[in-house]
Amino acid sequence: MERVLAATETLAVATGVVKIWHVEARAVADTYHRLEAAYPGRFLLGIGVGHREFGTDFRSPYQALVGYLDVLDERGVPKQRRALAALGPRVLKLAVERSAGAHSFLVTPAYTRQARELIGPDALLAVEHTVALGDPTSTRAAGRDAIQVNLGLANYRANLTRMGFGEDDRADRGSDALIDALVAQGDAARAAKQLRTQLNAGASHLVVNAVPIADRLPILTALAPEIGMAAR
Repeated sequence: MERVLAATETLAVATGVVKIWHVEARAVADTYHRLEAAYPGRFLLGIGVGHREFGTDFRSPYQALVGYLDVLDERGVPKQRRALAALGPRVLKLAVERSAGAHSFLVTPAYTRQARELIGPDALLAVEHTVALGDPTSTRAAGRDAIQVNLGLANYRANLTRMGFGEDDRADRGSDALIDALVAQGDAARAAKQLRTQLNAGASHLVVNAVPIADRLPILTALAPEIGMAAR
């Protein structure tokens, strides 16, 4: 992260995300202030509770997140320079109350539209959407591989249920319908059109998660002009 900031002059960088159980809040605040002093206005601190399946002591995760934010307040990290990883309505509301907004992943445009209605028109809503370019056979395979870990995590499974996906969709590496909803596919123009549905639904920032990782740079280069950006 700091290497990216040092190598660029205007690029903004965000953590997506610092797990509150793994890094003490005071240390995170100190890092924020150091980066802000060196690269004013270019660093957004993203934090989240992570996943109980990874061995975290998950007692009262919501209250732990509130307590973490309290320490960031005490240490002078501005509300508008931090964001929360959020899926469910309770943490989405906390995100807009205590930070610049929310960072969501593995969500459909319908979810994004509902989240925007919940958090209001002005809050940050950074939506991460996976993309794989190519024919449906290869892109679905890449998409399945990319989200397999997520399909086994309780918070993502609960959110998929809230979005209307049943157990059959979540089972057996994910149904075609699930993969097609969560992974933008086709050629660059078609995939970009699907990505833009997230922006049209209310995302204020789109995080493009290109898969497979080995093809990430060519995919982003191909997508850039289709979504109105210069590839360089």
